[in-house]
Amino acid sequence: MEQKKKRKTLYELFFKRFFDIVLSLLALIILSPLFLIVAIVSKIVLKGNVIFAQYRPGRNGKIFKLYKFRSMTNAVDKDGNPLPDEQRITKWGKFIRKLSIDELPQLWNILKGDMSIVGPRPRLVKDMVFYDQEVLKAYSVRPGLTGPAQVGGARDAASWEEIFKIEYDYAQRITFWGDVKIIFKTIGFVFKSNTSYAGNIKRDYYYSDYLLRTNQISKEQYEKGLNEAEKIILEKGIIKYNSELRKGDNENDRKQDQ
Repeated sequence: MEQKKKRKTLYELFFKRFFDIVLSLLALIILSPLFLIVAIVSKIVLKGNVIFAQYRPGRNGKIFKLYKFRSMTNAVDKDGNPLPDEQRITKWGKFIRKLSIDELPQLWNILKGDMSIVGPRPRLVKDMVFYDQEVLKAYSVRPGLTGPAQVGGARDAASWEEIFKIEYDYAQRITFWGDVKIIFKTIGFVFKSNTSYAGNIKRDYYYSDYLLRTNQISKEQYEKGLNEAEKIILEKGIIKYNSELRKGDNENDRKQDQ
């Protein structure tokens, strides 16, 4: 990715967070009947908890707990391992995913300050530990309920490199009108996109798996990264660049220090 100097707009510095608070609070109040209906139906269809919580990296890699409505059952195979996503997702789950209703509990994350209405989508800890220094700059801002990659056609078909480029460019210059355009494009995409889950995605679902498959990391680095991710989640820590998890990065770092 081309080196750019980060320029913060007045909107990013002063107004973006204000709009996040006001709009997320209003949405939570207005949509509270919908929340109740979804919770009741999900309880009947999926059994168990209606909310799915998972630790994700937030602004500057700080871990937070992200919330969603559950869209899958807890079905497992004879060995106790979860069945593939396409076997666990229900018709109800596909419906709430198609309309992105499953994402609405993240309005609470926005109100708390973990997320923003618009920003790079929050990725997985097990993937982000493998990001290089430039890619991490794309996630130095609050992650969003919707983001530039989703409306830029990168939801299911784009490569990881294309996604990083789109989200890096967004993070470099955040503007009011840019966010407004993303919000309106998101509304349009919600009503014409297909249900999205792991089975639909054309790229490797996990970035860590992609790096291993394309020989950009070794099996040893892969296992070390997954262990580091578990430790970060357990300690509610912060994700930082680790040159030991990418081939050649140690050597490049040494050359730069000379």
